[in-house]
Amino acid sequence: MLRRSVCFALGLLVCCSAWGAEPMKALLVDGRNNHDWKSTTPVLKAMLEGGGQFTVKVATAPPKGQDLSGFQPNFSDYQVVVINYNDKELWPEATRQALVKYVEGGGGVLVVHAGNNAFESWPEFNEMIGLGWRGNNFGDRVTVDDQGKVQRTPKGEGPGAGHGPQHAFQVVVRDAEHPITKGLPQVWMHAKDELYHGQRGPGAGMQILATAFSAAANKGTGAHEPMIWVIERGKGRVVTNVMGHSVESMKCVGFQVTIRRGAEFAATGKVTSISIPAEFPTAEETSSAK
Repeated sequence: MLRRSVCFALGLLVCCSAWGAEPMKALLVDGRNNHDWKSTTPVLKAMLEGGGQFTVKVATAPPKGQDLSGFQPNFSDYQVVVINYNDKELWPEATRQALVKYVEGGGGVLVVHAGNNAFESWPEFNEMIGLGWRGNNFGDRVTVDDQGKVQRTPKGEGPGAGHGPQHAFQVVVRDAEHPITKGLPQVWMHAKDELYHGQRGPGAGMQILATAFSAAANKGTGAHEPMIWVIERGKGRVVTNVMGHSVESMKCVGFQVTIRRGAEFAATGKVTSISIPAEFPTAEETSSAK
């Protein structure tokens, strides 16, 4: 496996076609996470704003252990809400209801990496994300077999959520016609990252766009695990991308393209502006911005 470093400003790298329309508004939610959100939030913000497609406001929740009752972002002011947040403590009921209403009314949500670890006891959130970092007794497991057919493992059978050591791995596009993945190489090498496996949840209505093989040699499951998927709820769309553990993994050109396309699709239901750069990873070679 080879690695290329691409000398372009982070965020501008994937802007291969101009965004001529008025920027859409994105709200990036952080403040609690077992990952380094203080480092990754600026990267995500630069990534989304780099092509002029989005303006991004950050909503930072009070630190863990402090009162969440006043945390009530006005989701309806934005076209997409980006979740870079992970905590089991629930948001206030009014905030939870506002997010569900926002999505059902046509709003978009993009869940990044550990964002799907949050809120295990919030049923509507589990429905919107489909699969999350949960134990094997929480719900079904969803994988894809060697022929590309979706497989479901019942609650209580097989592994729960986990990951092996960080490593570079191939991402396989499973839906080549979806706006987020259309035109991408069928197989591309993602930079060193956590490869989530054994995710659990209702798993209903999932449109799986890309998977990665969780090899036993890397303490994985020996199965093709979902990496990017979409769930529609009401008039809205929730996109989950479980890659992006750290700043280094977020520098992957493939990750940047799928995040920016995912944000636009969540916001509008289409992708109009994000072309595939020449520097996109190949099946054998990663490609990262310095």
